Amino acid sequence: MVRTIRNILLGIVLLLSLDSCNTQYYMYSSFHEPATDGLRFLYSKNGATWNSVPGVWLKPEVGSQRVMRDPSILQTPDGTFHLVWTSSWKGDRGFGYASSKDLRYWSPERYIEVMSDTSTVNVWAPELFYDDGNEQLMIVWASCVPFKFEKGMEEEYNNHRLYYTTTKDFQHFTPAKLLMDPGFSTIDATLLKRGKGDYVMVLKDNTRLNRNLKISFARSPYGPWSPASDSFTENFVEGPSVAKVKKGYLIYYDRYRKLDFGAMFTTDFKHFTDATSKVSVPPLHKHGTIFKASSKVVKGLLQ
Repeated sequence: MVRTIRNILLGIVLLLSLDSCNTQYYMYSSFHEPATDGLRFLYSKNGATWNSVPGVWLKPEVGSQRVMRDPSILQTPDGTFHLVWTSSWKGDRGFGYASSKDLRYWSPERYIEVMSDTSTVNVWAPELFYDDGNEQLMIVWASCVPFKFEKGMEEEYNNHRLYYTTTKDFQHFTPAKLLMDPGFSTIDATLLKRGKGDYVMVLKDNTRLNRNLKISFARSPYGPWSPASDSFTENFVEGPSVAKVKKGYLIYYDRYRKLDFGAMFTTDFKHFTDATSKVSVPPLHKHGTIFKASSKVVKGLLQ
């Protein structure tokens, strides 16, 4: 009861702090460990200082383990918010999906299988990207298919590569294709478009001695992607997400051993400045993706 009252009062304070106009706010999808309770949100006016939105907004009900990790949200031009997430650590060859018009009320959850290879160990961290040139959604994820690639430093059952599928309606999907094989185990890829024929990928090098973030470039979201750069972060980080701010980009990442977030600032994805001391993410939150939503949508959540 005390927690409920506290959440209501916090919601009122946050609601009063929002602009009355239809301002666009940064939103950050999130979850709390052990990832069984469901979808959470943070919001920010400037992309650097974040506040929690009280409550859990969708409880995971699909997948063999029924967890919700790595929630990725993207709003398409028709105003629909699409959500995909990791539904199990191992055993699933697909991911969870739901949609909403306001981030409050969600469609029935669906499990979407995308890997037909029966030896697939997992489908991790599905990430949404909108291909405006072809007016379709691209979903990128990491899967381990044992004995398919050079394993390098990783064992066969932890040797991931990046795959993708496309859809226009979340009913029909193209067959899964390999998006990138950087020559090492990689997970947690996020894509962004800077301009025509100018795409950037932030990806995690998941090999034992690294566990850090790198950059790749391409002229098309479907590749070919350039060789991965040197790391621009400390080791033992995951779940990158990018916020475009006034003077450049903030790349957030989950420092899972330190139980907090780090951030790097860049204007060109080649030179980076540590911005960790300039950002603020409330405790307990885990990585999702950053997107934009109107103040009307944010007010609806806080009410």
